[in-house]
Amino acid sequence: MRAALIIAGQEIRDGLRNRWIVALTLLLAGFSLTLTFLGSAPTGAVGASPLLVTIVSLSSLSIFLLPLIGLMLSFDSIVGEVERGTMLLLLAYPVARWQVLTGKFLGHLAILTFATVVGYGAAGVVAAGEGVTADTWVAFASMVASSVALGGVFLAIGYLISTSVRERATAAGIAIGVWIFFVLVYDMALLGLLVGAGEKVAGGLFHALLLANPTDAYRLLNFTGFDNVAAFSGSIGMLGNAKISLLALALVQLAWISVPLVITGYLFKRKDI
Repeated sequence: MRAALIIAGQEIRDGLRNRWIVALTLLLAGFSLTLTFLGSAPTGAVGASPLLVTIVSLSSLSIFLLPLIGLMLSFDSIVGEVERGTMLLLLAYPVARWQVLTGKFLGHLAILTFATVVGYGAAGVVAAGEGVTADTWVAFASMVASSVALGGVFLAIGYLISTSVRERATAAGIAIGVWIFFVLVYDMALLGLLVGAGEKVAGGLFHALLLANPTDAYRLLNFTGFDNVAAFSGSIGMLGNAKISLLALALVQLAWISVPLVITGYLFKRKDI
């Protein structure tokens, strides 16, 4: 495990040197603070806590932004190093392939975690004020943690893409397609299915279809997992009918991280470098 931590540290240092950490932190902080200031305007009229508005706004932002960031960080992590020849040099050292994969993932996850916690934390501090309850802070902390997990899901998917192809350009194209599918196309297709099939798509099947998309699992966790947030967000349309426990949703996010990583580890072990 020591070798994996050394590789993770190298990824973090590369992120500092290439300004990834600074850029991502400023990007997330800029978007989150902008949404916080813009969203605080109507709260006095509707009696909503500014922090609740921030939770809903940042959850919506995360669905689009964090999957893209995760894929950008990871899509060339394996294939890029293979193309440059640095992977062959790295594997010449006494280090197992699973340690290389684990170290890279932990390093990128640390970068993503730092940027998300600092960026979203700044918005939480700005939105905090009198009347903010402990339940609201718990919902905010859950939103930040699940946002990191959502980014981790697409980090893992990016590693799977990077290990499965032979060219960096191919990995980039697939990564863009994956982002479009999960973030945009899937929900439109699900909505069309609900309109066309009606009551035939209900209950367990409907829940399974939602959980088959990590961004929908994230929506469910943040928009329906806490009563105060759900009351303010209106449970976002069709998600209001889905009743899944927070623990189950957290386990789904963990599975979405673990399964792609396990498959990636198997493919990487057999990959001809």
